[in-house]
Amino acid sequence: MASDGPRRSGDAAPGTGTGDRPERARTARWRTAADVLARVRGEPGITRAELARRLNLTTGSATEITARLRELRLLSETPAPARGRGRPTTVLAPHPSGPLVLAVDLRQEDWRCGLASLDGRIHDLRQGRHAGREPGAVLGALGEVVAGAWRRHGDRLRAVSLAVPATVRDGRIVQASGLGWGPVELGALTARSRLPLLVGNDATLAGVAEARTGAAAGAGTALHLLVEVGVGGALIVGGRPVTGAGGTGGEYGHMPFGDRALRCPCGARGCWDLEVDGRALARHLGAPAPRDPRTYARRVLARVAGREAAGDGLDDVPIEAAARAAGVVAGSLAAGIAGLVNAHAPDVVTLGGLAVHLRAAASARFGAAYADGLMSFRRDLPPPVLDAAYGDDGALHGAVAVGLDHVTSEAALAAWADAL
Repeated sequence: MASDGPRRSGDAAPGTGTGDRPERARTARWRTAADVLARVRGEPGITRAELARRLNLTTGSATEITARLRELRLLSETPAPARGRGRPTTVLAPHPSGPLVLAVDLRQEDWRCGLASLDGRIHDLRQGRHAGREPGAVLGALGEVVAGAWRRHGDRLRAVSLAVPATVRDGRIVQASGLGWGPVELGALTARSRLPLLVGNDATLAGVAEARTGAAAGAGTALHLLVEVGVGGALIVGGRPVTGAGGTGGEYGHMPFGDRALRCPCGARGCWDLEVDGRALARHLGAPAPRDPRTYARRVLARVAGREAAGDGLDDVPIEAAARAAGVVAGSLAAGIAGLVNAHAPDVVTLGGLAVHLRAAASARFGAAYADGLMSFRRDLPPPVLDAAYGDDGALHGAVAVGLDHVTSEAALAAWADAL
C-alpha cells in the first residue's frame, strides 16, 4: 500500500544516509502526478478544469502535467461536453495502453480475478472453483491465471493484489482457518512474472472499498464486518485500515464473544467466529458441523426467507426451527457489533457477506441485541449499520484499490516512466 504521506526530498528517512537522496529526489518529481491520478480514479469523468481547482493548480500547470502524463501513456484526454461560454476543457481518463493491476479474490470454495486500469474499473472478470483444498493445488491454479494475464498484457501489468480469507502478516498467510491452512508462502503466484504481490485479508480489503467509494464513503472512521466462514473486519480511518503490527489486526472473529467451552480452529477458546456463521446455525439446529459452512448458511437463510430449493439438504428442517436458529445467530452478531462500536466509536458500520442476510432474517432480534449491547449514552444516536454497497464484490474492489495505491505511488510511476 502507498505510504501515508510523502517526505520532502531533502529529508532523510530514518535509518538512511545522504546516499538515498538522489533516489528520493527522482521519485519526488512524481508527487503531483500521483495526486492527479488519484483524482482521476476518485472522480471518474473529471475535467481538466475541475482537476486544476481540486488540486489548486494553475491552468498552465494542469495543462503541462496532463500533457506529460499523456506522453507517458498514463492519461488520455477527450473534449468535455460544451457547458455554455468559457474555455473548452477536456475529460481525463486512463490511457488505453496504461498500467494494469490484476486483482484476485481467493475464497473458501472458489476464486475470482479481474483486471483494473487507473480508473479502478474491473474488466475481464474470471472465476473458477478449487479442484482441491491443498495450498499447492489452489496456488498452482492461481499461478497459471497470473502467468496467463502476464503473457497477455506484458509490462502493462504492474502488480498482483490478492485478497485472502486468512490472517496475513508481513505479506504472507500465517493462518487460514476456513481453508484448513497454516502458514503458507505465496511466492508461487508470481514466480514466473516476478510482479509485485500485495496480500491483504479479504474483510480488510472489503472495508477499504466501502470506506473509499461504497456505503461508508465520506465517513472519517468506519467499521466494516464481513461474515463468511467466521467474521472478519477492519477499522478504516481516513480511507486506510488500522492493521496493527505486521498487518494482523482486525481479527474480530477471534475475540472471546462466544462460548468458552468451544475451541476454535485458530487455537483459542470462545471465539466469536463460532457464533455467527454456518457452524453456529448447524449447532442450533442439532446438525453436524457442515463441511462448507458458507454454503450451509446460505441454504438455511434462504429457507427462512422462503427461497429454499428442493434437494438443498434441509428438507427435514422446519422453517420455524431455521428461523429460531437464525435469530440466535443474528443476536450474537449484533451484540458483538455493539461491543466493537463501544470500543471504536465509528461513524458508521457496514456489513458484508452473510451478515446482510442474517440481519434480514431476524431484523427485530438484531436491532434489539444491537441496542442492548450499546453503552447507554450511545443509544440516542447510534452509528447506523448499513449493508455494504459492493456486496460479495467488496474484497475484489478493495484489492483493486490497494493495487492502484501501489501502482500510482511515486516510486512506481518513476519505474513506469523508466521502462518506456
